[in-house]
Amino acid sequence: MKKILSAPMAGFTNFAFRELLRFFGGVDVIETEMVSARSFVELELRSFDYPSRLWGVCGESGVTVQIWDNSSDTLSEFAGRLVNDFHVSGIDLNFGCPARQIAGKSASGSYLLRFPERIGDIVSCVVKSAAGIPVTAKIRLGCTLDTINAIDVAQAVEAAQADGIIVHGRTAAEMYRGNANWNEIAKIKPKLKKINLYGNGDIKTVNDAIEKLQNYPVDGIMIGRAALAKPWIFSQIKAATQKLQIPKDPSNAELNRIIKIHYELLKKQLNTQSAINQLRKHICHYTANKTNSRQLRNNICKTNNINEIFNIIDNFLKNE
Repeated sequence: MKKILSAPMAGFTNFAFRELLRFFGGVDVIETEMVSARSFVELELRSFDYPSRLWGVCGESGVTVQIWDNSSDTLSEFAGRLVNDFHVSGIDLNFGCPARQIAGKSASGSYLLRFPERIGDIVSCVVKSAAGIPVTAKIRLGCTLDTINAIDVAQAVEAAQADGIIVHGRTAAEMYRGNANWNEIAKIKPKLKKINLYGNGDIKTVNDAIEKLQNYPVDGIMIGRAALAKPWIFSQIKAATQKLQIPKDPSNAELNRIIKIHYELLKKQLNTQSAINQLRKHICHYTANKTNSRQLRNNICKTNNINEIFNIIDNFLKNE
């Protein structure tokens, strides 16, 4: 059975969103936001609290934590703590983030794609520290279109005894421009002997997901941005893969209830103002394809009163 993974997304895949994904179901692997291994180690040394992106992870069922850094020692130390103290279900190593702060200033993420052997060494150290917990690596096709080397990187990851590799079908230089190249992803599978290959990029609908699963030699797919608007998309894809009736999108009344549930989940971690700020972002995604959604965004940004925001949403969805 091919797996469906939810992608780590900074600022979104926090505890509340992960709980929503579990509520709707259909996700085989749920990932956290990307967590800095160095930040964890440094905060602990200073006797500060853990990074906020780890909130809720301890005791959370079936969660994979995505981590980043360029030091095998730091990453392996962090991995060991995640396994022993947080009891995570998996660890995903980020070698694909193209953000300047990560790939430039910190020489991590997609910067490391230049050095497949170094990636292999990092993965090997983390696998040993993970002590049997699945370890995956998320990469891009390469740094630039002229230096695509995903096969070399994937083989290094496999040699390091990882359980799988997730490949986003763009180069780091492309960021999120253009289209994900699934043909390049497909070229990797014949070069691997045993680890799983997961494809990622431009899966926006159930049909997109089924097309990728049927037409490309992948062991599963990872979905990111599409889930922000439709966290229920995983259950729809799972039903489609099992030849079952595909659940309908929520009605406006159901979406209204989902938004309120989302807010209550956010409040478990955040103070009222922070929860409202976070909810606004999600409301914009939930309603992006609806008429007058721009006016809705303007209206909910004019107040910090959650009851007023709920009234605005109520009226908006009733009149859609």
